Amino acid sequence: MPPSKRHGDILRLLQHDGTVALSELARKLNVSLETIRRDIKPLARSGSVVKMHGAVSLTTTIGEAPFEKRMRENSDAKRMIAAMVAATIRDGDSIMMDTGTTTSFLARALLEHRRLTVVTNSSDIARTLATVNGNKVYMAGGELRSDNGAAFGTTAIDFVNRFSVIHAIVSTGAVNSAGIMDYDLDEAEFARMVLTRGKRSLVVTDHSKFGREGLVRVGGFDAITELATDKPPPAEIAQAIEAAGASLLVL
Repeated sequence: MPPSKRHGDILRLLQHDGTVALSELARKLNVSLETIRRDIKPLARSGSVVKMHGAVSLTTTIGEAPFEKRMRENSDAKRMIAAMVAATIRDGDSIMMDTGTTTSFLARALLEHRRLTVVTNSSDIARTLATVNGNKVYMAGGELRSDNGAAFGTTAIDFVNRFSVIHAIVSTGAVNSAGIMDYDLDEAEFARMVLTRGKRSLVVTDHSKFGREGLVRVGGFDAITELATDKPPPAEIAQAIEAAGASLLVL
């Protein structure tokens, strides 16, 4: 396949899947990883794509994409992370979760659990876990976003601040050596509050978020007890997590 044809195929894959690992692009296009790296260089120079650690994305998708599209991005990894974290949660536990695609996958992975108490600002998570298996679900009020059906603002933050739970779990838009980042001020402020409300404070994120620079800082790694992901992070991030006294959960 000539490079020009492969460039078009790369852009089409990114348009459909969002952020994609270089190894996954090589597999889908049946070429070597070195070939993919060579193909990405002119696309990056032209501004068509943005390179990240081990992955690539369309320039227009570096910010948060619409929720349904983000649910498709790296969905297999998110599903496996969710299953891993769900296995650490017991029937009858209390959980607080913010809105996010990985936390939405976690809600689905918890459908076999019973008698959970769930506090969330996500209507998707609330719908998934309410009225089944004796669960109690508390949904934060506030301004409801049309994109992800989640509530934000001071009302939502004040609401979740009333609870203390066993597991406080957030997803995130970016992770670098400085800590946890997001792209939206309201989402970052809500996630920051969630992390203070649990005996266990956990970030769930797939590897494509490593090395990204978000717009708003949620907190350093000293704000969490664990980070759950599908692949080991780059050395500088792993070292920062360890230095903060947090743990890594890796598939």
